[in-house]
Amino acid sequence: MNPRQIAARSILILLACGAAASRAAERDRFIGEPVDINRNVKEAESWKEEANISLPPWPQDANLVEFRASDPAASLRYYIDTKSLSVDAQQIVRYTVVVEGKSGARNVAYEGIRCTPKGAYRLYAYGMSGKFQPVPETSWQQVTDTAVPAYARDLQRFYLCVPLKFEPRPLKEMPRILSGRGNARDQSGFLTD
Repeated sequence: MNPRQIAARSILILLACGAAASRAAERDRFIGEPVDINRNVKEAESWKEEANISLPPWPQDANLVEFRASDPAASLRYYIDTKSLSVDAQQIVRYTVVVEGKSGARNVAYEGIRCTPKGAYRLYAYGMSGKFQPVPETSWQQVTDTAVPAYARDLQRFYLCVPLKFEPRPLKEMPRILSGRGNARDQSGFLTD
């Protein structure tokens, strides 16, 4: 072999090794950090709550609707104050929840739910002595987080959000669904029982 043939062969070998390495890198793309190669897809901007929250009036017994929760603490009763139910422009459902024990003692809180695929929950205020006390600097958490009350998962899954649409139910339907007079799968795309 003459020197020219050796040089040409060496270049071919280097090109073949480079192509093989490129194919291996493409194949093993997700071993390290995943990279989206679709240039048309833009990263979703970080969501931020826009509104200043005004706290509702203290709940009145006449406006409370009891709902069933799949909470293992069966001795508790759960209520939503229908006068506090609201849905804002960002599709956040806000409500006052009243949790009552067997002795009649009550815990009251003002909370929010976002109807996202994984669900989001936020606590805005606790009720004490007939008034709400804002909870400073709380953040949104997934409803599956262990720090989130179990009833919030039920509110997101069955009562306040439309299943599979990831949007709030119409506000006028929420009290009916909470009270058990409607089918929680209404507007879900599924046939009802």
